[in-house]
Amino acid sequence: MNKKRSLLVGAISMFLVLFGAGLLCGCSESSHNNRNFYALTLCYDEKTNILSGQEEVKYFNNSENAFENLYFHLYPNAFRENAKAKVVSSAKEGEAYYAGDSYGHIEIHSVEIEKQNTAFSISGEDENILDVQLLEMLFPDEWVEITISFTVQLPFVSHRFGVGQNTINFGNFYPIACVYEEGKGFIQSLYHSNGDPFYSDCSDYKVVLDYAKSFSLATSGEVLEQKDCEERTVSTISANNVRDFCFVLSERFDKVCQMVDEVEVQYFGYKGDEDLDKNLSVAVNALQTFNEMFGVYPYKTLSIVKANFLHGGMEYPNLVLISDNLENEDYEYVIVHEIAHQWWYGVVGNDQYNHAWLDEGLAEYSTLLFFKYNSQYGQDFNQMIKNAEKSFKLYADVFMKVNGKVDGQMDKAVCEYATEPEYVQCTYTKGALLMDSIRKSVGEKKFIKALQQFYEKYQFQNVTPEDFIAIFNKTSKTDLEGLIKSWLYDKVVLGK
Repeated sequence: MNKKRSLLVGAISMFLVLFGAGLLCGCSESSHNNRNFYALTLCYDEKTNILSGQEEVKYFNNSENAFENLYFHLYPNAFRENAKAKVVSSAKEGEAYYAGDSYGHIEIHSVEIEKQNTAFSISGEDENILDVQLLEMLFPDEWVEITISFTVQLPFVSHRFGVGQNTINFGNFYPIACVYEEGKGFIQSLYHSNGDPFYSDCSDYKVVLDYAKSFSLATSGEVLEQKDCEERTVSTISANNVRDFCFVLSERFDKVCQMVDEVEVQYFGYKGDEDLDKNLSVAVNALQTFNEMFGVYPYKTLSIVKANFLHGGMEYPNLVLISDNLENEDYEYVIVHEIAHQWWYGVVGNDQYNHAWLDEGLAEYSTLLFFKYNSQYGQDFNQMIKNAEKSFKLYADVFMKVNGKVDGQMDKAVCEYATEPEYVQCTYTKGALLMDSIRKSVGEKKFIKALQQFYEKYQFQNVTPEDFIAIFNKTSKTDLEGLIKSWLYDKVVLGK
């Protein structure tokens, strides 16, 4: 028997012993907690940059409606040669595609329900949706088990999904269930180069990953077991109550760790880096600050991963990517911002496609508050607010001169922003300024208390702008709806 295959089969067998009984008898943890459950068996071929996978999904119908079909996002198809949606803005294509044009995709080979082949189709404007026809109606409070066989081709691109020069990033690589909203149906948003065009429910993950032994692994969740055999490694990973799963492979990683209470904070830099401990310290301070400020981080690991990524950083549950293009203070700033996302996106979720200001504005303002209460980094909070105001006003002035008008609306889909700078200014900059306006209106004590209540009430759920407004109204005992909506929906609040 081939030893590589033997190792993988052995790991899968143990995986099924540990976790699979529930899948077969219908009594897994997820059948009790009503979360979806993903069991992923993956093998990465570094010679072809192809990831082969089998995904067993236990989908629980938490809605009030019966379903005939279920839908899954196929995000890798946005990287196809003829894709309609651009994953990178034209201005950044040269930087992102460092080796020239390169393409990726996901191919679905088969879909089974309860071990029976079932009809499926690839739909959506950009072949971005897997449409699975159920064998029978799925009624409320019932679950169905679906097995999807697939392969993924990774492109050469410095992005959240792709082969970079130092890291291989596996973000948004697998079929993930579309969120169902009452009155709206399944949300099937198209990929876009602006922002983080994602929206997902919290689920449980068990993953078996086979990869070349020369790589080191950074991952969402906890590595339960790791076995080496000749030139291969198989890792078994568990990640519970998270809204996505991501991992990164690299032959250049050097890792340092520190425990914060019961959380292992891991910083993955490159071999030869002299700032490993310094960057780990920033991450530790951010975790401690936000634990005290908003509420306790509920997971056992937090990984900060230096990576090839054309933007500043990217958040995933238990794991954040930090671009290796950043320097010094910018690098520290992005570490803090992405860790703040563990509270705002990770634990308290939202539709990042249609309401990006909610998690980005909160994460950005949380970052400013971090520097306010950690003076050792030499950042002046009030000056940072002034800089944000100047930045937005400059954007508005330039936009007015070029276009003859300025659209400062914040609460709209990422695809509705004409340019990346417009998206950044209206979600990050103006989002932070909105939070500062609320803080000034109610006072810092009530502002922080409202965020604590927001975090406590909506843990592991998805929230709306209305939920955000309601919490602040209730906690501050002040009607803030007019103030908040004037920022969200007016054409421009600053820079007129």
